[in-house]
Amino acid sequence: MVIAHDVDPIELVIWLPALCRRLSIPYVIVKSKERLGKLVRKKTASAIAITAVKSEDKQQLAQLVDIAQQNFNDRYEDNRKIVGGGEIGNKSRDARRKLEKAVAKEAALKAKS
Repeated sequence: MVIAHDVDPIELVIWLPALCRRLSIPYVIVKSKERLGKLVRKKTASAIAITAVKSEDKQQLAQLVDIAQQNFNDRYEDNRKIVGGGEIGNKSRDARRKLEKAVAKEAALKAKS
């Protein structure tokens, strides 16, 4: 699956990477829909699926599939873990402290009785 990055509205293709990951289909995202359109002899194209190739091109397609798997499908979890940094904000931190104090206070009261 080849997806253009500059599709407008983005809702047309935003679900394709998730579907490709779920079905284990290799996908790549290319620079523009005009480039992708040249591949299929159209003015523009949002996404294409390569289903069949000539027998002499199968080796090149296999190399492209390996690269797509390594750079997009396999790296998804790594990229997803980076976003956010794992830090919580001040409000959340204060609320968590307040809750911990209340739980500790309640546990101390139960221990006395």
